[in-house]
Amino acid sequence: MTNETTSETSTFERPRQSPSTLSVWLLLAALFAAVYFASLFTPPLMDDVDASHAQAAQHFAESGDWVTAKINGFRYIEKPPLPYWLVAVSYKIFGQNTFATHLPNALAMLGLTWLCWLWARRAWGPRAGLYAGLGVLTSIGPFLFTRFIIPEAELSLFLLIALYGLITGLELDRPNRFYLTWAGVALALLTKGLIAPVFFVGAAVPYLLLTGQWRRWRQLKPISGLLLFLAIAAPWHILCGLANPDQGHAIGNHPTFGNVHGFFYFYFVNEHFLRFFSLRYPHDYNKLPGVAYWLLHLVWLFPWSLFLPAVVVVAWKTRHNWLQHLHREAGQTVDFYLDNVTREDAASYVLRLKFRVRTVWLLSLFSAWTLFFFSLSSNQEYYTFPVWPPLFILIAGVIASTEESRAHKGAPPGSRPLLSTAWLTGAQALFAVVGVLSAIALGWGLWDSRHLPFVSDIGTLLAHRGVGDYTLSMSHLFDLTGPSFAALRLPAILAAVTLLIGPAAGWLLRLKKKHMAATVSVALTSAVFLIAAHIAFARFSPMLSSKQLADTIVQKGSPSDTFIILGEQSDASSVVFYTHKFFNGRLSLMVLPQCGQHGEGSPLLWGSCYPDAPRIDISEDQLSKIWGTGERKWLFAQDTNQSKAEQLLAGRLYPAKSIADKALWTDRPLQ
Repeated sequence: MTNETTSETSTFERPRQSPSTLSVWLLLAALFAAVYFASLFTPPLMDDVDASHAQAAQHFAESGDWVTAKINGFRYIEKPPLPYWLVAVSYKIFGQNTFATHLPNALAMLGLTWLCWLWARRAWGPRAGLYAGLGVLTSIGPFLFTRFIIPEAELSLFLLIALYGLITGLELDRPNRFYLTWAGVALALLTKGLIAPVFFVGAAVPYLLLTGQWRRWRQLKPISGLLLFLAIAAPWHILCGLANPDQGHAIGNHPTFGNVHGFFYFYFVNEHFLRFFSLRYPHDYNKLPGVAYWLLHLVWLFPWSLFLPAVVVVAWKTRHNWLQHLHREAGQTVDFYLDNVTREDAASYVLRLKFRVRTVWLLSLFSAWTLFFFSLSSNQEYYTFPVWPPLFILIAGVIASTEESRAHKGAPPGSRPLLSTAWLTGAQALFAVVGVLSAIALGWGLWDSRHLPFVSDIGTLLAHRGVGDYTLSMSHLFDLTGPSFAALRLPAILAAVTLLIGPAAGWLLRLKKKHMAATVSVALTSAVFLIAAHIAFARFSPMLSSKQLADTIVQKGSPSDTFIILGEQSDASSVVFYTHKFFNGRLSLMVLPQCGQHGEGSPLLWGSCYPDAPRIDISEDQLSKIWGTGERKWLFAQDTNQSKAEQLLAGRLYPAKSIADKALWTDRPLQ
């Protein structure tokens, strides 16, 4: 997918604008600071996965046991440990807070920005490097899915490192680079599990076969590299298996108390094999509909997905030349290379051309295989995160080569670039239309809520539609209502003005042939929009986090008090995290059956079935008996369980604090 490969007689002049490395990184650093670093401090940790995973890191940091993760005292061995190790180290340095919790994710994004810049710059030049970095930092998907602790950013970084080590080791004839590949895959395995080597091998093997470079297999360090891989990836798996063996007489996939499969079955069979086929127990996840799965990538890659049609057109126009330059002995005629000496010396040009073509193949194979894999398995919106950085590199290459391509003065009549800049102009015209429509929608929301006073608790204004039963990460976005804009005026105004002006300005710049400025304007517009989105996200904190309830307990309670959750730990995981030190590490009680046989307590169900699991699951009768006795009790319930609490403890509940759909009671009057 390169303009230079379309004709043996066409030659192109050196790009007129080539941004310096210093100017590129001043811009990228400023965007990283504004979009990612500044957002590390708010909002507080969210309930469910965010604070639950923070508890796993909290356990590692405090217990000295770096093998078996635990959440509220229960084993949590369904995920590899590296993301939690990184957060635990961050806690050791910066303390247990929001900043330290999300810092590893932000640093992974910075690493992805650097690597995408480096790769695209080597393949297409400085302008493409700039655009690839901008894509990573200013697209919607990576921003949304680094707001909480999930390992996708780290996974994407390690896999991209592995791919880059593979291609540069082969192209530059530097066999030591393959150790980078083996280490990258091993670290990716410790980040997300077996899908890491599956994704890498699914791209690397076809690539080696297509290029004929499989014949150099000895240079790939198959023995020493494999030993390095095992040295990094194997110890934790072995130690975790030894520390968490089978208990009792485990039969089938449903554990009972004292009879539960150990780590090896639970992790490899239940969490990998059965999850792929949507047979994992308990079934606490969802799968996107097929059409939504594919179309949502236009959202996750936005605004850079606007340029995907240009990428498709380039791929189609070059379909007869896809295998050109792919094999070591393949290439154009001598005249083609002599014609292009005007750009740079022939050797450098040939090396870059071959590297570019092979980059397109390797990244395309990786992206296609990963997308196909998750189209078959159970999935969440963010599972395809590792595909996004490679796609940003490919998009950046097409944009940059299209902007820079000009027919040389000495070229034959009719010679022209492969892709007209009209495709880029059309993409920005569409961006301008989307911007205007979005600004109108935001304006309508602001107008609809114009008579309402500012509401700090947005949860009181949401619809609670329960899309996907809230098992999809973006379910709460569907709860927005017109009146909810009373809590979102500032970010809504900022976003509306940005989307109204930014895309239109970029379109005008494109029409005036100021191509680099036009493309950079896309990134700047998106960056300001993401800042507005983060302000809005922080306004959602009463709905997504229960830290205010934890603050109430710390301010009005005593370390000898007991915190009880009417429901699953994930319902109030942020309260558990923020009161952990206040309660001196004592565990929170949960009104759930021990080792529930109907999926209760997920995802801690398997851990609660171990015979040495803490006895912190209590029945409703036990709650009623201990309520009002001994030290003060605090009871948390989400809206679905509040009526149950009021019936069970009628006349004995003393309201302490309510936010959004969550309530906190105590068993005696507060002083």
